[in-house]
Amino acid sequence: MKERISLIFISYGQIDVVDGAFVVIDKNGVREHIPVGSVACIMLEPGTRVSHAAAKLAAYVGTLLVWVGEAGVRLYASGQPGGARSDQLLYQARLALDADLRLKVVRKMYEMRFGEPPPSRRGVDQLRGIEGARVRKTYELLAKRYGVKWRGRRYDPEEWDASDTANRCISAATACLYGITEAAVLAAGYAPAVGFIHTGKPLSFVYDIADIYKFDTVVPLAFQIAAKQPSHPDRMVRKACRDLFRETKILKRIIPDIEAILAAGGIEPPKPPKDAVPPAIPEPKGLGDAGHRGG
Repeated sequence: MKERISLIFISYGQIDVVDGAFVVIDKNGVREHIPVGSVACIMLEPGTRVSHAAAKLAAYVGTLLVWVGEAGVRLYASGQPGGARSDQLLYQARLALDADLRLKVVRKMYEMRFGEPPPSRRGVDQLRGIEGARVRKTYELLAKRYGVKWRGRRYDPEEWDASDTANRCISAATACLYGITEAAVLAAGYAPAVGFIHTGKPLSFVYDIADIYKFDTVVPLAFQIAAKQPSHPDRMVRKACRDLFRETKILKRIIPDIEAILAAGGIEPPKPPKDAVPPAIPEPKGLGDAGHRGG
């Protein structure tokens, strides 16, 4: 996962497998090859059709397909890449269901997000409130830094054009971050819905993890672009996020950070059962021992 391209968006095309290759065919019959095994997440926008063969190939190579709405900010469905196993899910669920273990995980998330230990003797709800206040203040400071008029985080997914430019840029940027985070969560074998700070939503755990990086990566970028008042802010934001993810190598960080966060619970992760489902793409076996070098 850490070596992959972060994400790409596809709209108005037929996705199929031709001669063993994952391709997009436009209305004129022009084919564009997509290196599906080298991409973490493919966002499918309205007007896109996917064949059974293409969905099967994406699942085999562990690439997440996500069906999204206009500008990529509404999630309709997603296809799980291979690799998820019940032992990881049970470990995550045990941490989330035990109040004491959950608090330890939430405190670790807070520390990683803000770079300092959270206040002592605070419960999950209290930490959530403190976090919310800091987030609102951070939005205000970023808006002031980039000279953007800010009236608060206001966004209606049903009326995309009704939002101001700053909110549209933030929504498009966080959608990109959520896409690659969900791909990493699934690749690591965890459940997107089993969250610790966020609860009750299909992507609760994705939001928990993505929030750790949000204000160091995509949100400042969104304000920077909003200050330019572009005619197509969502398109500019997506391209900028793609470049930012590559420059910061964020895919190398997400899964190790997930492991560190859950380890804060202080319980031993379960050993995979002997009959566990193997990885979708197993590591190739070497020709010799650890010290062997090929010619």
